[in-house]
Amino acid sequence: MRTKIVAGNWKLNYDKKTTNKFIESLKKSVDKLPLNNTRVIIAPTFVNLSSAVEKVEKSNIEVVAQNMHQATSGAFTGEISADMLKAVGVNTVILGHSERRTYFNETDQALAEKVNTILEKGMETIFCFGELLEDRKSDNHFEVVESQLKNALFHLEAKDWKSIILAYEPVWAIGTGETASPEQAQEMHAFIRSIIEKKYNKEVAEKVSILYGGSVKPANAEEIFSKPDVDGGLIGGAALKVDDFTAIIAAI
Repeated sequence: MRTKIVAGNWKLNYDKKTTNKFIESLKKSVDKLPLNNTRVIIAPTFVNLSSAVEKVEKSNIEVVAQNMHQATSGAFTGEISADMLKAVGVNTVILGHSERRTYFNETDQALAEKVNTILEKGMETIFCFGELLEDRKSDNHFEVVESQLKNALFHLEAKDWKSIILAYEPVWAIGTGETASPEQAQEMHAFIRSIIEKKYNKEVAEKVSILYGGSVKPANAEEIFSKPDVDGGLIGGAALKVDDFTAIIAAI
């Protein structure tokens, strides 16, 4: 059985005080839920990772990072390395989020290098990818998604996929109020699994968790999560409210 995952990407939100208060409230809510093979993840900002790790101790909540540089050290002002994250107790990193690709010009090649570092350091990644609105309208979305996966991940060996979590993001449904229908999400997730099976084997394809990352809310979470190839969600705005995030976790 694949692991179910609900991950909250906090982006550029919450200072230390708010982060700690949120975690305290979330712990109380999550403790009441029967998680049953479900991981609950939050991704605060870099400056709050250390205190967040301390706050989630002895709870069912994990803390992950929103990004990481591929170099282990050097003249990369403003960047954070894998070893720095591990030193504060963070072992999972979100990579390739559409905002990183769009605003910071992250390329498939740079992401492939980051993935390599993740594996070298014995860490795990939640790897994001997905098509733009124009790709969807031009019926080119399958080709775009396949290209992103091939360029950044298909150099890996089958054994490496135990450290990979995928997060499909239809970019046109992030922060827009638009959401891919549960059927559209299932169609793409099934396609993703099929190309992984073609490249590697059925076992790798069946074991990898594929999250949906496009405006999941309490109102639509249960229907989206009910699809056979959707293993959870990478949540944005709704992850910033304890009640909404808890309701989404409960829906899985």
